Amino acid sequence: MVTRDTRWPAGAPCWVDVSVDDVPKAIAFYQALFGWDVQAGGPEAGGYATAYLRGRIVAGIRPKSGAPHAPSAWTVYLATDDADATADAIKAAGGRLAQGPADVMDEGRSALAIDTTGALFGLWQGGKTAGLGLANEAGSLTWNEHLSWDYDAARDFYAAVFGYEFQDMSGFHYAMLTVGGREVGGIGRHTEATPAGTPAAWSTYFAVENTDAAVATAVELGGGIVQPLRDSPYGRIGVVTDNQGAVFSLITSPHPG
Repeated sequence: MVTRDTRWPAGAPCWVDVSVDDVPKAIAFYQALFGWDVQAGGPEAGGYATAYLRGRIVAGIRPKSGAPHAPSAWTVYLATDDADATADAIKAAGGRLAQGPADVMDEGRSALAIDTTGALFGLWQGGKTAGLGLANEAGSLTWNEHLSWDYDAARDFYAAVFGYEFQDMSGFHYAMLTVGGREVGGIGRHTEATPAGTPAAWSTYFAVENTDAAVATAVELGGGIVQPLRDSPYGRIGVVTDNQGAVFSLITSPHPG
């Protein structure tokens, strides 16, 4: 279990939120699946809702802000100490900005960007809200990874923008992203089994105590199964959608609460 009340290190995933058409419907789904206490913000928050577990922030739920036909999706935000400077670095490395940087009241400063492989990600410069307050606990974020068809381009981009170092895994086009010598995520190439045309994306993994039971609950709540459940060296993984089509992964927590 990780708890935090201060900013996450620059480059570390520090926030996740899901954009949906129907926020109350999403709230009901994730409350039932993870036991979250979800608090809707006032009018000034634009319909944004914040999820808590054991009194600590674990995620956000927001109405879609892009094109109406855009799919519901989870977004991963990477920590920065200076959102404007990181935005400049993104553009210099060949990426582009989709939104911001802009202040989110006094909570922090945020931006959305698209990397050179086409994957969307966010930036978060913590203010009143430093970022997630709980991770690696059942019902909270435990892992993020970037997968694309152009592994080398993705590595070059993220090294240039965030200064990541990489711990390569033998025999795979996959590496651990490290900040200050600590693993903060993964980056890899889509496998041969990945359907052609699958876009580059950052994925979000939530820890659970029992992956099979959690997948079954997600389906009962109106979600779906994206990939067959599988075992990995890091736990049993299930890839599912919520009841509005947003894809996320469930993995048996290495540190169950």
